[in-house]
Amino acid sequence: MPDLIQKHIDIKDIKDDVVILKSGELRAILMASSLNFALKSTEEQDAICFRYQEFLNSLDFPVQIMVSSRKFIIDPYIEMLKKKLEEQSNELLRIQTTEYIEFVKQLTETTNIMTESFYVVIPLTPPILTKKPTWIDKIFRKNKKTEIKKERFEQLKTQLWQRVEFVQNGLQNFGIRAVPLNTQELIELFYKLYNPSAKEEPELEKAKQMRMQ
Repeated sequence: MPDLIQKHIDIKDIKDDVVILKSGELRAILMASSLNFALKSTEEQDAICFRYQEFLNSLDFPVQIMVSSRKFIIDPYIEMLKKKLEEQSNELLRIQTTEYIEFVKQLTETTNIMTESFYVVIPLTPPILTKKPTWIDKIFRKNKKTEIKKERFEQLKTQLWQRVEFVQNGLQNFGIRAVPLNTQELIELFYKLYNPSAKEEPELEKAKQMRMQ
């Protein structure tokens, strides 16, 4: 069964904070913050739209914006509150904490609370090499194959990261912060996408760091 699933997944590998597709294309994924457009004044909304338009017009490569919505799992938060309750010596605070725990539990049972994460996917398609190998290339191919692949990957990654920085700066101009996901975070992201029942925990730390900036 895992082999069958793997067959339909376009990802070949994830390393050095880069997603490598079976086609040889590379992807960088940024987690982006959000802004409440409805709470902005008319002038601020117009300015945001204008800067967003400028950002799109400045791109000479495609980008993909992805929104992931998942049911919020409250259990870890409840467990944390229960530990605080056990450590609390003030009787009044113990009562208030107990009531708050019950309130949160009832709220999550009656309301379907969702978390939304925003991502920007940045692609890089390597140019097709049409040069045929010479007889010298064939002789030394076996010994240099791994080294050439690694060197080529580093070159492509540098080009990809130039795009990442360009997108980060463009989004920052209208109040959106974007942070590239590292290898572990990318693995967790795709695991959750292909396993909808997985708990919503992995990228929370990244989101917290972004809010603190």
